[in-house]
Amino acid sequence: MEDRSKQPFDEVQKAQHYNSHPSGVETVDVNEWFTGNVAAAIKYVWRKNHKEPVPLRDLKKAVWYLEREQKRLGEAGYGAAIVLPMSR
Repeated sequence: MEDRSKQPFDEVQKAQHYNSHPSGVETVDVNEWFTGNVAAAIKYVWRKNHKEPVPLRDLKKAVWYLEREQKRLGEAGYGAAIVLPMSR
């Protein structure tokens, strides 16, 4: 992986809201370790205080992706999908 820490912010290749974690870690570096729905959920949690004017909206989006992943895993034979209390 290339060191992108010195690159200027850019809305396409290095958006500020995905590079604002105090650790200095960029969201994409974490997401590459996960698959579709889980990576999307991480992305929304990561940026919740930096992109949306309403942080709760990003958290709701993250929950949507996690619930979708639960259904996918349940249907794929990995056990029954677990319903999160917040999805009622």
